[in-house]
Amino acid sequence: MPARKIIVDGLDWTVTPSGYITQYDQDEFGLFFTKGEGDSREVRVTRYSPQGSRSRSQSFAELSEDRLVSLFAQSQPSFTSPEAGYSK
Repeated sequence: MPARKIIVDGLDWTVTPSGYITQYDQDEFGLFFTKGEGDSREVRVTRYSPQGSRSRSQSFAELSEDRLVSLFAQSQPSFTSPEAGYSK
């Protein structure tokens, strides 16, 4: 699944589906927001409920840039999330 790019506060973030499956399988999907590389890499995680398609790839494609920025505002640092293995 291709990554998408967004700009938040002048910084470039890459957005990708997490691939983590919750008990809510088709009702809730996770997203990774990643900035930087190596030791300076920052990862944030959030989940969203698809409003249209229940396909993971299709629902990700249907998210507008404004919606991605909104989801970023709700995201948490990676160490708070099982999707990222609770690591920084």
